[in-house]
Amino acid sequence: MHADDLRAVMVRDLQALLREVNLYPDDATPWQEVPGIANTGGTLVLHLAGNVQHFIGAVLGASGFVRDRDAEFGRRGVTRAELVAGIEKAIAVAERVFPTITEATMRSDFPIDIAGRKLNTARWLTHLASHLAYHLGQVDYHRRMVAPKSGTADTMALGEI
Repeated sequence: MHADDLRAVMVRDLQALLREVNLYPDDATPWQEVPGIANTGGTLVLHLAGNVQHFIGAVLGASGFVRDRDAEFGRRGVTRAELVAGIEKAIAVAERVFPTITEATMRSDFPIDIAGRKLNTARWLTHLASHLAYHLGQVDYHRRMVAPKSGTADTMALGEI
């Protein structure tokens, strides 16, 4: 798999995440808890933006971003504007770093251990794209549960890849 293919899918999904956030009717709704669901949409957005900025921006792109994973899951009441800003930073990181990833880098080990082991960069980036898509679907379901008349985000926009 080529880095540009992963960039295209991840940027498409991050843009869909932007649309999801903008479809929440107000700043409180992304944080509305739903019985039986572990994370709110707001929590998942913080997590995804932090994840991309850490693994792609800081680890592969030397951006200097310092991740606070506990805050991704612990913060509440972040405004939609702040959520959007985090996603926009993640998109910018993906657009900046993916073009610098060579085929040799894709074949090599990811620069840091993952769960105590070495993983091939292509495999780890494929996992990150899958992880993003998984949580994007969760955000979509959360938004439709808490704001059922909020419309569609067209999360699988084929024209964007």
